[in-house]
Amino acid sequence: QVQLVESGGGLVQAGGSLRLSCAASGSIASLYVMGWYRQAPGTQRELVATITAGGSTNYADSAKGRFTISRDNVKKTVYLQMNSLKPDDTAVYYCYAEIKPYFNLNTIQGYWGQGTQVTVSS
Repeated sequence: QVQLVESGGGLVQAGGSLRLSCAASGSIASLYVMGWYRQAPGTQRELVATITAGGSTNYADSAKGRFTISRDNVKKTVYLQMNSLKPDDTAVYYCYAEIKPYFNLNTIQGYWGQGTQVTVSS
């Protein structure tokens, strides 16, 4: 089994900051790309940011300059520091990771966390 557990969501005023964390655990042989996606009510899930095992990052235009993704490979944890938050950032934020599990070393599988709510008030 593999689990992704997110934490750090909550309610914040516009202009404020939040830091999301996502820890991967379980039968993990290798951990590849990790990232954050978000989904607001009535919309499709969208990319926020990703980071490779080597530290290369990719951001959605909406996140550039305000959000920073990082990871700790020893702790198998990915972080999302969100600054200058806007009401449009309100969404459920999902952690994503590409993992090679010990129970199936022939494949790399994508896993999702359960989501954490971020609400930005105006």
